[in-house]
Amino acid sequence: MDFCRRQILQLGTAVAALPAVSRFAFAQAYPARPVRTIVGAPPGGPQDIIARLISQWLSERLGQQFFVENRPGAATNLGAEAVVRAPPDGYTLLLCASPNAINATLYGNLSFNFVRDIAPVAGIIRVPLIMNVNLAVPAKTVPEFIAYAKANPGKINMASGGNGSGPHVSGELFRTMAGIEMLHVPYRGDAPALTDLLSGQVQIMFGAMPGSIEHIRAGRLRALAVTTAARSPALPDIPTLSEFVPGYEASIWYGIGGPKTMPAEIISKLNNEINAALADPKMKAKLADLGGMPITGSSADFGQLITDETEKWAKVIRAANIKAD
Repeated sequence: MDFCRRQILQLGTAVAALPAVSRFAFAQAYPARPVRTIVGAPPGGPQDIIARLISQWLSERLGQQFFVENRPGAATNLGAEAVVRAPPDGYTLLLCASPNAINATLYGNLSFNFVRDIAPVAGIIRVPLIMNVNLAVPAKTVPEFIAYAKANPGKINMASGGNGSGPHVSGELFRTMAGIEMLHVPYRGDAPALTDLLSGQVQIMFGAMPGSIEHIRAGRLRALAVTTAARSPALPDIPTLSEFVPGYEASIWYGIGGPKTMPAEIISKLNNEINAALADPKMKAKLADLGGMPITGSSADFGQLITDETEKWAKVIRAANIKAD
């Protein structure tokens, strides 16, 4: 009788362990076929470049092709929605980016909740914006610019690549924290905004580093500050904005996510590989060329970044009454 009871208990324990064993085996075998990473922007831009860098690394490390599929449209919302609707098996990933956190509040009619419906996998890179002014602006430092703006209300025009873009909300955050007036002038993309900044049609722009840095080095624009909490290795002599406006921080960031019920074992596997990439000297050098700093850490760390960024920009968007184009 005792022998039979022991057999039944052992059998029950084995059956209970089957789901865990099968999940582990599934994760061990992953990826068994090509994996696509959806990018909600056209080819050639920063999102696309970063997605291709990390996809190449994962392809080489995991022995299956990780390929990029561009799904531009609706300010990255089309790409995000495609991943939300995809099977949560780890074979459809998303290149997450700061616009996703901004869009959560900027667009009131989205069919998904980015924080709730996307599983964070790993951060990749954080890129500062640069507080650039036209050379005709007399201010040489952030305190001088704040004083100049207060002495000339209504005369400071701030360019951006569009309503609700990263440069726009970053400038609005500065305007609020510094207590100054700036008139926002939206353009259809960063390139025409930068052209008018160079010509003096507008006075200030919070510009993405890749588009601004050569103009700064050539002396065609004056960089007053970078927007990240730490100075950028690409421009080590340029101070951070938080050195003059305590608590200020803004950046463009990128990472990898997937559908919300992706297996935890696959998330962990991808997180480990992406963190290995960020520790690789060659990958670090490539990211530094883009003006960025790696975002290392767990999937939970990346999830917290997404939550914090979504809440921060929600406050800015509501306070400034920003509407999507």
